Amino acid sequence: MPRPEARSPERFLLAHAAPGPPEPTLTKRLLVLGSTGSIGTQTLDLVASAPADAPLAVAGLAASSSWEQVLEQVRQFRPALVSMADPEAAQQLRAAVGDDVEVLTGEAGLLELIARADFDVAIHGIVGAAGLRPSVAVLERGKTLGLANKESMVIAGELLTRLVDEHGGEIIPVDSEHSAVFQCLRGERLDRVRRVHLTASGGPFRTRPLAEIQRATPEEALAHPNWDMGPRVTIGSATLMNKALEVIELHHLFSLPPEQIHVVVHAQSIVHSMVEFIDGSVIAQLGPPDMRGPIHYAIHHPDRGHTNLEGFNFDLFSKLTFEAPDLERFPALALGFRVIADGGTAGAVLNAADEIAVQAFLEERISLSQVVEVSTAALDARPSTSTPLGLEELFDADQWARRFASRHISGLLAGADTLPTP
Repeated sequence: MPRPEARSPERFLLAHAAPGPPEPTLTKRLLVLGSTGSIGTQTLDLVASAPADAPLAVAGLAASSSWEQVLEQVRQFRPALVSMADPEAAQQLRAAVGDDVEVLTGEAGLLELIARADFDVAIHGIVGAAGLRPSVAVLERGKTLGLANKESMVIAGELLTRLVDEHGGEIIPVDSEHSAVFQCLRGERLDRVRRVHLTASGGPFRTRPLAEIQRATPEEALAHPNWDMGPRVTIGSATLMNKALEVIELHHLFSLPPEQIHVVVHAQSIVHSMVEFIDGSVIAQLGPPDMRGPIHYAIHHPDRGHTNLEGFNFDLFSKLTFEAPDLERFPALALGFRVIADGGTAGAVLNAADEIAVQAFLEERISLSQVVEVSTAALDARPSTSTPLGLEELFDADQWARRFASRHISGLLAGADTLPTP
């Protein structure tokens, strides 16, 4: 009997991944929300460096008040529409661009921008609860939402996933950890997942004594060893509150119960997260700490586009360590799991109280440990609510938590024995 012909690896790959006819080159159109922030500027860097065979265009820009920076972006990327949150900044920009670009104003202008712009993917880097209405507006159009505004999922995860089902859009996470999980799950079944290992750098205080953390200054807390991020996210990394919010986001994005979410401290920020399956296999997504990677993936999903971003590097990848989080040093982490268990308005309350507390810490009005104290107090005092909740009920909870957190901070500053009640 003749022996079967040997198959080379090349023939095997060709048989299983035979290239089809070349697809026509199409320009992908982006809406960049928060164009002057960290996510926005890195998105525009990717647009500027996009190869000719995968061109990117900017359909619209949204920013807060840095009109001179937006003016430079308008000159370079030629969007048809721009929205500025600050009316005075909008007026300055309008005068500078003349009739070349339509400039919209305020929250109404931002929502009009989303409703009118001709885009394929919205990269959403607006920070805080202010990003929720834009998230809703993108999904109501049935568009792809590249989401870096984790607060949207923390406050209204159930609402946003319902909008995806109703309107046919898609949420592609841009947080590096959630992008990693998203990529590890490509082609996999969720009922075959044993647990997800969500990595955390541990921030600047991973090895510092607890007493030093409690006395930390804003400058020390803002000195992240790996990432260049905005102030709120960086402070959240120092307390691990940011990871607590990411636990909530992970729960909503992938319908994961809390017992399947495992936080791992990984100081090098090379392994962005891992998925462990029921057969014991663990799949990880790795890369240098560079937010342009997950942004690029969100832009091109479900394809992968060419970039000059760095991949494997012996110096960076040679020593990777993992350890359990110290809950005594980082008590904020437990609040993420508590919010999942409590449900309702808990996410909105935690997010809002943390925003107020972080700002008070940056102004040196409270200590770093009191940031977590304020958020915990808000959750403890939160009025009970029924589910499901609409957008307005969630915003009401957000405003309640802001008022409560402000009063609680006033009580801390006054040294009151009995802090104000809601």
